[in-house]
Amino acid sequence: MQVRGLLLLLLALILLAATAEAGKNKKEKAKKDVSECEDWRWGPCVPNSKDCGLGYREGTCKDESKKLKCKIPCNWKKKFGADCKYKFESWGGCSAQTGVKTRSGILKKALYNAQCEEIVYVTKPCSSKIKSKSKAKKGKGKD
Repeated sequence: MQVRGLLLLLLALILLAATAEAGKNKKEKAKKDVSECEDWRWGPCVPNSKDCGLGYREGTCKDESKKLKCKIPCNWKKKFGADCKYKFESWGGCSAQTGVKTRSGILKKALYNAQCEEIVYVTKPCSSKIKSKSKAKKGKGKD
């Protein structure tokens, strides 16, 4: 019984030592990545392939440069970019002259020192279909 308890204690000490060593390596790596520079300039997120998905952005500060992982959503096709976050109002009415709806967005946040417009306007074609709230019921079990 005492031998079993001693073995369990020894195993627990070994696991504790291994965990402490792993934590130390993470701290050293974090210290290595820390920069003294505070005035970083970041470029846009550049996808690895095509025009969306995972990619990277490059940053420079004095003599230093870094690359950060980033992601551009594949449904993000807006001309003002994924680094500019806007609060949009509701869609306006359909213009009979142009056949489009318009709405505006006010800048909420610019990520990574992005150059963003304060107000943006977006348009979309007017829907020719009228959406109904109730769906037609289909008959069941006609033989």
